[in-house]
Amino acid sequence: MSYHLALGDRAYSSWSLRGWLLFESFGIPVQTRFARLYTEDFATLLADYAPSPTVPALRLPDGSVVWDSLAIAETLHERHPDAGIWPRDARRRAMARSLAAEMHAGFLALRQQCPMNLRVSYADYGPSPAVLAELARLQTLWAWALQQSGGPWLAGDWSAADVYYAPVASRIASYGLPVDEAAGAYVAAMLARPEFRRWRAMALVDGPDQPHYARPELTRRPWPGPAPIPAVAVGSGEAVNAACPYSGRPVTDLARIDGRVFGFCNPFCRDKTVADSAAWPPFMALLDGARS
Repeated sequence: MSYHLALGDRAYSSWSLRGWLLFESFGIPVQTRFARLYTEDFATLLADYAPSPTVPALRLPDGSVVWDSLAIAETLHERHPDAGIWPRDARRRAMARSLAAEMHAGFLALRQQCPMNLRVSYADYGPSPAVLAELARLQTLWAWALQQSGGPWLAGDWSAADVYYAPVASRIASYGLPVDEAAGAYVAAMLARPEFRRWRAMALVDGPDQPHYARPELTRRPWPGPAPIPAVAVGSGEAVNAACPYSGRPVTDLARIDGRVFGFCNPFCRDKTVADSAAWPPFMALLDGARS
């Protein structure tokens, strides 16, 4: 029996992003179940993970349920001590846990006034004094952590501390929040992180927009992360490949990517690849082979 992880909308659920990254970043296999926020399906999903009140919620191989992302992180660290979830060095481990705990309990203005939305980036959002104060604390915290650890991530190597700040980096990108050069470099590194790019690519094609997160009064700008390879879904053409690069099943859905037609076994496989082809190693191996 494997791990089973309950999650919400990829585009909007910051805690779901953290829960997923705790598995994806550290190479721990997991089966995921998703439900759309603010729907009956979401309540039905949570009923299967009682008594968790929200996502992420994890069912362990023995059938027991762990909820709250910090509890999930600690449980996974106990079960996979060599995965690197927390640093091996005791001093860095204490620092990483402190960083994650402050994020877990704080930055309420940033969370409430700038909810995560991975589908947009705005050019003219005006942060409140409360948000600016939390950004100042964030910059101080990141600068201190990077100075203490030597980088490139908050506790040296990538750890659960960075998992906790991934949604914050996305908020800075989405709302164009003002940060100094060092913090901006950390945000840029987060947006380029392969696991983050995969989650965002899926978020872009994971169902319709949630009206709850609409900000029509703001002007959109291009996403400040890495530019995707030019790609578009197509209805016909001769695919380079006969089998989907992810499942190995016969292709049914097509996309033109980097000037060539590739096939996938379903629309989601196709669309997540169109959204950000470079985020997916199995597809990039296929693309590199087609180029050679």
